[in-house]
Amino acid sequence: MGPVIEARGLTHEYPDGTTALRDVTVTIEAGERVAVIGANGSGKSTLQHVLGGLVEPTAGTVEYVGETADAEAVRDRLGVLLQDPDDYLFNTTVREDIEYGPAQLGMSRQAATQRVAHLAAELGLESLLDRPPFRLSGGEKQRAAVASVLAFEPAVLLLDEPFGAVDAGYRERILELVTGHEGTVVLFTPSVDAVPEIADRVLVVGQDGSIAADGPVRDVLTDTTLLRDNGLRPPATVQLFEGILDVDDVPLTVSEARAHLLDQTR
Repeated sequence: MGPVIEARGLTHEYPDGTTALRDVTVTIEAGERVAVIGANGSGKSTLQHVLGGLVEPTAGTVEYVGETADAEAVRDRLGVLLQDPDDYLFNTTVREDIEYGPAQLGMSRQAATQRVAHLAAELGLESLLDRPPFRLSGGEKQRAAVASVLAFEPAVLLLDEPFGAVDAGYRERILELVTGHEGTVVLFTPSVDAVPEIADRVLVVGQDGSIAADGPVRDVLTDTTLLRDNGLRPPATVQLFEGILDVDDVPLTVSEARAHLLDQTR
């Protein structure tokens, strides 16, 4: 199907002279599930902002769906969830925030209402729909922001820490909604434990703002030296089995670890 985002030679410097990205070249193919991981301050969020067309890079180019460098021309296909939900919630009520995207795309009133009802039920927002966003807790704001991004069914999701302030139950619901998305998903996170459940490919942003690694999930997440050298904690299951199993056998998730242990007891 071809790439949906192609970034070449991205560098970004902030006005104070801080270099957040350094010569980053990334291609995201249609339908891919990609995780971008890196320590806090490595430039992950800046990369999301540049790929999402929210920030102009100091140098380099970004092209969308092989046809344009103008992010606004494909804004209806990009769902960009920022790390701080307060940056995404700006309407009078939660309902209006979730309806905003569908309304901008001309979705019928009936379809938009159904979409709002579905997402509100999935994310426990039914009793909050008529509440102002500023009266929500941090976890409620996170859920409302996720619903707002998913509401207009974008082809590409660029999600910065979608599980941020939510509890375990809603984390699983968000995970199900993200993994069930039919388009392209790019997750930006400093936490590696959710990565195997979402992504097939991992990009590691080094602490100097360059791409330190780009490869399959298992190859990257079992390279504990690579992760630690870039300020990242390996997945809990990898740490548990580190030095005990061969790299190809190390479980990446709790379910894989459980299956391995059950197999050993048979």
